[in-house]
Amino acid sequence: MSVVIRKMIYTAAAPAAIGPFSQAVVVDRTMYISGQLGMDVASGQLVAGGVQAQAKQALINMGEILKAAGCGYENIFSQHLPARAAYQVAALPRGGLVEIEAVAVLGPITDASLPYDQRMHNKL
Repeated sequence: MSVVIRKMIYTAAAPAAIGPFSQAVVVDRTMYISGQLGMDVASGQLVAGGVQAQAKQALINMGEILKAAGCGYENIFSQHLPARAAYQVAALPRGGLVEIEAVAVLGPITDASLPYDQRMHNKL
């Protein structure tokens, strides 16, 4: 059985994890990015402006983590909708209004052709 490499990802360009976990972990070519809050890295505080401003900042923070692993948003988002996880929580850390997590695949990505029925399902 071959050895699988696990690498912890950290960048000072995104807020440090709140709690005992990593910003991201890479296993083989798959990166698991911890949920990102809309926190400003310089102040350590949530950005003002409500849920839209916090969502934008959370995605900026995620982009910095992706960059630290040598990839970008294209390793998560594309014309095909990604799988998702949705949670209901009583409260996010520091009173956050939104938290965004992601799973990315490192390296170039090529989409395989889907059968006609599956392509139609994706348009729904």
